[in-house]
Amino acid sequence: MNNKEFINRMAARLDLPAKDVQKLVDRFVSELTERLDDDSSLSIQGFGTFEVKKKLERVVTNPTTKQRMLVPPKLVLSFKPSPAMKEKFK
Repeated sequence: MNNKEFINRMAARLDLPAKDVQKLVDRFVSELTERLDDDSSLSIQGFGTFEVKKKLERVVTNPTTKQRMLVPPKLVLSFKPSPAMKEKFK
């Protein structure tokens, strides 16, 4: 499912114009991004927890050239589903 299909399906369920649903989704994503910038985690009850984790720098080897490279540290987003969500998809 792509973004357009998702918006159209949500618009049909909520009986709202697709343009309004697109604004709601955009606002939700921007709010989620802001909260994760401020804090390192965000929990949504019944859905799961988003968490920003720091990956340490590491040395990797290119298997073709055998050249070693240093990968710098970076922040990654992880998601842990709630127990209710896990149960639903078992």
